[in-house]
Amino acid sequence: MPQIFRIGPYTIYFWVNEGNPLEPLHVHVSEGIPSSNATKIWITRAGRCLLCNNNSKVPRRVLRTIIDIIEAQHETIAQQWLTTFGEINYYC
Repeated sequence: MPQIFRIGPYTIYFWVNEGNPLEPLHVHVSEGIPSSNATKIWITRAGRCLLCNNNSKVPRRVLRTIIDIIEAQHETIAQQWLTTFGEINYYC
């Protein structure tokens, strides 16, 4: 799993196999190591975040902080996605 960054105990990352066809730009969030029940956050073309699910049950206040950081870093994340997968598309 390519790790993008950490926020406290939370890891923000991509899964290496994001489907075929490739899913739209998104990140996973887990406390500690990557997990199959991770929280999933879509990143829109405008750099905003849409919560797909909170399977890892990140507390609401912490999740809001994580989303704010992801939105602030969306261009860097998009570039890492492009480097990792070779193409990029958006949920919306």
